[in-house]
Amino acid sequence: MPTFRVVLVEPKNEGNVGAVARGMKNFGCTELVLVNPCRLADEARQRAMRGIEILESARTVGNLDAALKGTDLIIGTSGVDTKSEKRFARISLTPREAASRVAKKDGRVALLFGREDFGLLDDELRRCDLLVTIPASDEYPILNLSHAVTILLYELLSTGAIKRTRREASGMEKEKLHEAFKSLLAVTNYPVHKRARTQVMFRRLIGRAVPSKWEFHALIGAIQRATKRIQRLERED
Repeated sequence: MPTFRVVLVEPKNEGNVGAVARGMKNFGCTELVLVNPCRLADEARQRAMRGIEILESARTVGNLDAALKGTDLIIGTSGVDTKSEKRFARISLTPREAASRVAKKDGRVALLFGREDFGLLDDELRRCDLLVTIPASDEYPILNLSHAVTILLYELLSTGAIKRTRREASGMEKEKLHEAFKSLLAVTNYPVHKRARTQVMFRRLIGRAVPSKWEFHALIGAIQRATKRIQRLERED
């Protein structure tokens, strides 16, 4: 499975850089490289939101060679598309087509985005192994930089090129859940001769579900709350 590096060439708006970091956080991409960027200050940090650590760890370099060093595949982006074989450097794929092509590859892939005003230069485009253009209205086909990054990362995630991260409940947490379920069976006077089989059924159910940490906390919280409520009502009686 590939890993991805987002490369912004000479971004001119610090807010866009911050928004790119935020979009990267949304889609599990963490490596950001900036080629001769504008000054990054408060607006960039405000726009980054929870992607602030991506923004703060971004690497700044002085040229494209340094930004692309160590990459195995370069995907460039452009708002200009053509079908003319004479302008082969501008023949592009959609984000979904590009994502499908790289989903099963290994190595580091650079996602190369140009300047907000005139994009990537021709010699920069010629460095790219693939070119992507996001379909848009003919009246206004050029997307905002952060929007373009977000759309491409979305397609990479949806095709499986970017691995979806999910924090699963640990073995110890699942055992706590099984103990809580056992206690619930006891306080509800569940038939004794059925408890062992029901506990096995619950264990197999949880095993198939592979709950996340959030799901574990939600489920054990509901079970423990029900158990305590029943115990309190019994004491009151």
